[in-house]
Amino acid sequence: MSSEENNLIEILEEGHKVDIAKYIDYVTAPQAGAIATFSGTTRDTFEGKTVMELRYEAYVPMATRYLSSICASARSNWDIHKIAVAHRLGPVLVGETSVFVAVSSVHRGDGLDACKFLIDELKASVPIWKKEVYANGEVWKENAEFLEKRLELAETRGSLVKKHVAGEHKRSCCGSKVRVQEDEDHTDIAGDNKE
Repeated sequence: MSSEENNLIEILEEGHKVDIAKYIDYVTAPQAGAIATFSGTTRDTFEGKTVMELRYEAYVPMATRYLSSICASARSNWDIHKIAVAHRLGPVLVGETSVFVAVSSVHRGDGLDACKFLIDELKASVPIWKKEVYANGEVWKENAEFLEKRLELAETRGSLVKKHVAGEHKRSCCGSKVRVQEDEDHTDIAGDNKE
């Protein structure tokens, strides 16, 4: 059985609730000594505001591809048997589950670490958007994990630019359209209009 056959990934359309027992049953196996789970539920307050519900939207084909990729990454880092990931779309009332992750593994350490990785990466990179609806308004929210990942990417790009300007990176992504001219005092990037 391939590793993808050991993944159950579902983006649940509006009106469908997360069936926690279904996902735990899916990952249960005789060779698994541990099942680690995470259940994300709608809480009733945020920074002193009364939360009525959360509303989720997604680009489902892309979200599913991202989740498959995240599951593959988890498998490459931990000894995992099965993975189940479910995320609801539409309104999710206070106390209801919006996202659920279940991981089975031989040992608990792999399962717990993989489960944490999966939910953190889901929140950081999967195209699922959340709106918090309050008693007195609503707002689209960015997850802290998404903001942290964006900062990491910006820092990585910044260090690549510094290396390029310092002459440590001579190769251009644009081929003959951009050339790097260097002299003793500075590095110049000039457009090459040959076409």
